[in-house]
Formats: sequence, C-alpha cells, structure tokens
Amino acid sequence: MIETILIATDGSEAASAAERFGLSLASRLKARASGFTVVEDADVRAPKDDGLTLPPFPESDVAAYHRPRAEAAARRFTERARSEGLEAACETAQGVADDRIVEKGQGVDLLVIGRDGKGAQARSALIGSTVEGVIRKTTKAVLVVPAGCALQGPVVLGFDGSPGSRIAANLAVEVAGTLGESLHVFVDSKDKGRAVARFEEVRRLVGGLAVPVREASSTLGRPDVKLVDTARETRGSLIVMGAFGRNRITDYFLGSNAAAVVRTSPVAVLLAR
Repeated sequence: MIETILIATDGSEAASAAERFGLSLASRLKARASGFTVVEDADVRAPKDDGLTLPPFPESDVAAYHRPRAEAAARRFTERARSEGLEAACETAQGVADDRIVEKGQGVDLLVIGRDGKGAQARSALIGSTVEGVIRKTTKAVLVVPAGCALQGPVVLGFDGSPGSRIAANLAVEVAGTLGESLHVFVDSKDKGRAVARFEEVRRLVGGLAVPVREASSTLGRPDVKLVDTARETRGSLIVMGAFGRNRITDYFLGSNAAAVVRTSPVAVLLAR
C-alpha cells in the first residue's frame, strides 16, 4: 500500500513535473505527501584549490542565492499541494542531494523525483546524476517523472516473472484500481511457452481488478523498447516494473531493462522493490 509519498524537488522545470505528478497521485490515492529540497554542498562550498594561489571563494554570496532558491522551491511545492487539496510541507536541507533524499525517504512508501534537474540543458546524459544516485541507493519504490507527462491514462505493467515484477504487479493493481484506469500487462519472452506461463501467473496476481485488463507480448526486439512502445501505443500515463529483472546480479546495480526504460520513457516509471 502506498500511504506516504516523498516528492523531491530542486525548483527546476523538470522538478515541477514531478511535483504535479506526485501531488496528483497522492491526492487520488489519499496518501500523505511531503516535499524535500536539498542545497547541494557542491553548489555553495569552496572547491579544492589544488595548491594553486586563488582568490577567496565567495561562499557566503553563493549561499545567499542557493538557499533562498531552495526556500522558494519549498513555497511553490506547498502552494501546489494546497491547490490539490493537500496539506503538505516541504523541508529544506543541505548536503549531497541523492544521499539526503535517500535518507529522508527511509520513512515513506514511495519516492517521487523528476528525471532531470538543474543543469539538464547543459548535460548530454538522459538521466540526472541525482536521480541515478537515488534509484541506485534506495531500498524504496521510486517514481521517476519526465517533463511533460501527466497522470491521465492507462497503467502499463512490465512483467517478467521476477520477484520485483511480482511486487510491481501488486502496485499496478493498487494504482490502476484506485485511479479507475485500465491496466495493460506487457510480457516479453523469447520462449512462447514461458510467455504463456508468465501470463497465467500475472492473471492470478491481477485477478478481480474492477478495471479492464489487457495483455500484450513480444518475442522479438529489445524488451525495454517494446515496453516503452506499449506505453506510447496505449497512451499510458505510468509504467510499473520491477527495479531488477530476472538477470539481477547484486542490489547495487539497477536492472538493465529498468535503466533503459527510465532513460527513454515519455511517461512516468514506477520502479518497484
């Protein structure tokens, strides 16, 4: 059950999408929401001089910009929550952003974060470093929200029979049922017999759901691409999948399919653990 949600924001346009999506989800699930924003140590503290003779770093001047910016982001979050009918405060902190978010998120059921943050326009990677750190380090479910998406449309479940995908199935049932949205189940397997077995298993997991359940499968192509294509074709608003697939090696690394889906999906991705 998702009863508590922590929404991370840095005040950026991308974070604004996470705020809207996360607060809308909290409102519809009747979950308690809170916000969290971090002033990065790297933004306000003097870098190492490496033995060079350099002028003093204007730490106080830099902090005088970044701390009020974080406070402004917190105010925006609170006002946006109020517009959703929620009373939700936003805490500000300082440190290494992903570490502080993971630490703060230990007491909630779901973390929500924008796929990109400050500086996204100047970066060539498809996922922000803070997001990567959070989804790699946390033991909680994480909802990664790309810019421009909205909580309106079917829920798409990616199922491969792994323990993570079984947790994802339970979350997908909860979300789809509460939102009143149809559930599209995607199963990928190079073996048709195995795909049949996985469909039989997932039918037991989603059985009794009051909303329509539709099925899609593929034996060709990359599973991450096919799952994202399914979300596009169904005009889905959310992909739910396990953070780790059947080829999981350690707890430290995100599953390769999950990482690829997060990087390329035009809709929000909920990584279940």
